[in-house]
Amino acid sequence: MLKLSLPLRLQLSLAIVVGAALLKHYAWYSLGVYGAIALLWAWLLRVPIRKLGGLLGTELIFLSFLALPLGWERASFLLVRSLVCLIAMNSFLLTLPPHSFGIALKSLPVPAPIKENLLLAGQYMEILLSEVTRMQRSAQLRGLSGTAAWLRYASAAMIGALYLRSLDRAERVYAAMVARGYNGQLPIDSSLRPKERFALLLAWAIAATVTVTSYKI
Repeated sequence: MLKLSLPLRLQLSLAIVVGAALLKHYAWYSLGVYGAIALLWAWLLRVPIRKLGGLLGTELIFLSFLALPLGWERASFLLVRSLVCLIAMNSFLLTLPPHSFGIALKSLPVPAPIKENLLLAGQYMEILLSEVTRMQRSAQLRGLSGTAAWLRYASAAMIGALYLRSLDRAERVYAAMVARGYNGQLPIDSSLRPKERFALLLAWAIAATVTVTSYKI
């Protein structure tokens, strides 16, 4: 895996995502440049291909229902652009060490309340995924294996149980955080070093150049 600090990895991923999101519609050449950059980013971070592919497939199925009513030509560009953005961000998230989202989040130039909400949301997502994994393992022990069997097992009652279990764990985690002195502030320092600031500035300059060029072609 590429040896970069978590704040720098997050901000480099955001540079790719923001630049691609602001591209002019149907600027396929510029989108191809971002696609190559996103794939290079995934390779540098050594992302598990199987996990990345499964996550992208699920996300794109959901996005296709939103994009296809807009027409095939417009939907195709939106889906490819979404794919590029998802590759960049999922590559960061899938290589993120456990419980380190707050360290990366600390460096973002956004208001503190937004950081706190994102941090707690990320914590709750980890809890939810952990509960899903435990329920899947329980289903396999009961003789239900495979995707179809898991979908049958995850009935409305089981989804409700998943929500209640996740909510209970989230409350216990938050109570433990408060008991350890959590007061709404992140007690970490994640400022970028001079070399990292230069690398980030260069990345944003490249992203701005590619995006602005898409409007001139």
